[in-house]
Amino acid sequence: MSSDKFGTSANYKRKEAGYRDQALKLFPWVCGRCAREFEYSNIRELTVHHLDHDHTNNPNDGSNWELLCIYCHDNEHAKYTDQEQYTREVTAGDHNQDSATYNPFADLKSMLKK
Repeated sequence: MSSDKFGTSANYKRKEAGYRDQALKLFPWVCGRCAREFEYSNIRELTVHHLDHDHTNNPNDGSNWELLCIYCHDNEHAKYTDQEQYTREVTAGDHNQDSATYNPFADLKSMLKK
């Protein structure tokens, strides 16, 4: 069995199961990003995201957790890996960035006048 900063893999899985069960009791079964609702039959697709990215920080009140579907959870972590890879942050509203963006509402005012 491998060892990491959480101890053994089995120990980590046990801790993960503990805070996941607790989070599922505290929060409604809804993704905090896309608002997809879950029920018992698909609850395995709802994950616990640590807001500070520290899996050892598990306060009983759930203040470091949010429930995210597997897709939004992957997207949330991809933001950080993308930022590390490209070594620059994309700032909302900054129109002078080199990213490929499309704003379908850029000319909304004139479209509404028609």
